[in-house]
Amino acid sequence: MKKRLVPGSLRLRFLLAISVWVALGIGAIWFSAVGIFTAHVEKSYHEELEVHVRELARLAVLDGQGAIRLSRPLSDPRYEEPLSGFYWQITVDGRKPLRSRSMTKGTLDERIANSSKILHTLDNGPTGPTITYGLVEKDPSGRMIHYVIATDQSELDRLIDGFTGHLTLWLAGLGSLLLATGLAIIGFGLHPLDRLARAIARLRQGEAEKLEGDYPAEIAPLVGDLNAYIRQNANMIARARVQAGNLAHSLRTPLTIITDEAERLAGNPECSQASQVLLEQCSAMEQQIAYQLARARSSSGQPHAARPTRIPDVAEPILRAMKRLHPTKSFAMNAAECNRLTIPVDAVDYAELLSILLDNAGKWARHEVRLVFDNDDDGAVVARISDDGPGIEPENMDKAFALGSRFDTSKPGAGLGLAIAHEIAEAIGVGLYLENAATGLVATIVYRPTDRPESS
Repeated sequence: MKKRLVPGSLRLRFLLAISVWVALGIGAIWFSAVGIFTAHVEKSYHEELEVHVRELARLAVLDGQGAIRLSRPLSDPRYEEPLSGFYWQITVDGRKPLRSRSMTKGTLDERIANSSKILHTLDNGPTGPTITYGLVEKDPSGRMIHYVIATDQSELDRLIDGFTGHLTLWLAGLGSLLLATGLAIIGFGLHPLDRLARAIARLRQGEAEKLEGDYPAEIAPLVGDLNAYIRQNANMIARARVQAGNLAHSLRTPLTIITDEAERLAGNPECSQASQVLLEQCSAMEQQIAYQLARARSSSGQPHAARPTRIPDVAEPILRAMKRLHPTKSFAMNAAECNRLTIPVDAVDYAELLSILLDNAGKWARHEVRLVFDNDDDGAVVARISDDGPGIEPENMDKAFALGSRFDTSKPGAGLGLAIAHEIAEAIGVGLYLENAATGLVATIVYRPTDRPESS
């Protein structure tokens, strides 16, 4: 049985719920992790620049002529690499600024350093926006010395972007793994429902008489109730068939007596008209009893689980009976081809349907009736009953299944056969079609698994 994520299915609903939950969780982790990492890196950068500006101020010395120089290079070698993104600058009032070797072009704004407290801001540096720290101190002569140190913002962005990219890939993989795990959990959780669906399919196809298997505590009561309902329905069907037979016997006996009395009265000239009315009404009652009895049997003959019916087992006894009933006609069946064909419909109803159609074909055939079974590519089991008789006039084809339709009163019958056959076909969930062939009439019975009627 295929498991499809169709609209409205539990699988799709669970998958959507898990997807939303995973997306929210992954999104929350992504935003919080990026935020925490960004804050951590920015704090580390700011602490590092604050340490370097203090180091710069500590290493700055004045020579005898009042010029400023460093006693040694800064501890971070990046300030010595040209345009590395790490720069420093020292400015003394009235003197040319002293810059790091990395700053081969551009300048830093000394106005940032305007307090004895370390201040920082975003500014434009030699190679783009920079995080800039500044500090001002006085030399012994009272001149202001401006210490400015800067790092390209791109360095910080590069670290954050790298972390964000790796985090995104990792979380995408985690999200995919969580979704796959969710699908596995959904499949595991819904497996009992899949087994229940397969058990119902076996039940509908006639391969089982009840829902089989062990189920979780949440489903077991439902399965038990369904099995109890199936047993109750089967018992009701058995009782209905018995009651239908009893009803037929109880009605036909008094009806036969009334018919006999009407025929006896027909010999009396004074009562001939009344006897004719009685005979007509008795005939109508006989038709209705036979028709309604057949309907009752067929409509009550659909249990929830029909045992598989082997076509040869049903057809062969009927053909033997038809040969005795119509001894002047030939009846043939493709027994070899249909030997393995089975259909999950009630054997009694299917046998009655075949009997009616074969008997009807036997009445109208000139010489031969053929019963051919076939299995179509789509899994349908088709039965075709053909005769070499006159067929049905096209204008009468639509009335063939009507109750009491008789197109030739010279033939025996009451016009009930095809009407009853149509009722049985509808009840057991098969298609019944009539068409004229080159010679005679062809009645086709088509069983498709998807055509099974809904059980009630």
